[in-house]
Amino acid sequence: MPDLSVQAFAGGSVLNTFMIKNSKIYVAGHNGMVGAAICRILKAHGYENIIGRSSKELDLRNQATVKEFFKTERPVVVIDAAARVGGILANNNYPYQFLMENLLIQNNLINEAHENEVSKFIFLGSSCIYPKLAPQPLKEEYLLTSGLEPTNEWYAIAKITGVKACEAIRKQYHKDFVSLMPTNLYGSFDNFDLETSHVLPAMIRKFYDATFNNHATVTLWGSGTPMREFLHVDDMAKAVLFALENTLPEYLYNVGTGVDLTIRELATLIQKITRHKGEILWDATKPDGTHRKLMDNSKLEQLGWKYQVGLEQGIQQTYDWFVKNSHEYKTVKM
Repeated sequence: MPDLSVQAFAGGSVLNTFMIKNSKIYVAGHNGMVGAAICRILKAHGYENIIGRSSKELDLRNQATVKEFFKTERPVVVIDAAARVGGILANNNYPYQFLMENLLIQNNLINEAHENEVSKFIFLGSSCIYPKLAPQPLKEEYLLTSGLEPTNEWYAIAKITGVKACEAIRKQYHKDFVSLMPTNLYGSFDNFDLETSHVLPAMIRKFYDATFNNHATVTLWGSGTPMREFLHVDDMAKAVLFALENTLPEYLYNVGTGVDLTIRELATLIQKITRHKGEILWDATKPDGTHRKLMDNSKLEQLGWKYQVGLEQGIQQTYDWFVKNSHEYKTVKM
């Protein structure tokens, strides 16, 4: 199996690597928002041998099929962007699925990557791995220092397990397994389903539907006071590319902007972009979730990565993509 770098993983400092552009890179979850963005950025930088499998072609929850896939395909790099994801509603309604399915997916991928001597494994998680009441901004060392946010703890526990599994392989076998923890992501190919989507795409969908219903009132969950940070998926893809082309000295890195705003401010911004002129109502009977989740991205920024897409620009791009593809979404009558 070809080595990807001039110098193997040393666990000390950042080592620039010479990537063989035709080395086989498996992007798990390549059809999702994050996976698709990763594939786009890799192709744009000359990587020619990217492989992916749909969930129908390869059930990542099935250990036997994943084992056979690795045996047959022999990827050199694995990027794990596959997960069962959703917002507060989906996490609350399906706690077992969010815990168990994510454990099965990532454990199968991590173990087979280890067993098949994959040269580099990049695991993608979420800022929800950090404690609910951790100091702000969130630093990597706050992991497992106190309790999680109850509305998404099932997903968080699964992702924490993936982070620790990669750390364990790194520690015990000295392999280049690294975890990237993005803040809230959004962008083209996001999930705009009102039952399962995250807050930003859900707002885009609600304001879009309301605008086409004579600027009907938009009702949003919670008080609007929690603060959230958002990163465009193309910037996340560039962080993955950075991790691919460099040997990073630590096992865990936050990926975000370091800038947040209230949910109420986010709603006002999306209302402006969608040209909605109706009223916004806040349903305080619905949960707010964690009050604040601002990421400290200094470790990755000190190594050379930094976000580029501003929030208003990114939401405009996302809205434009949604409008262009709105035929796939039936407008909700109000």
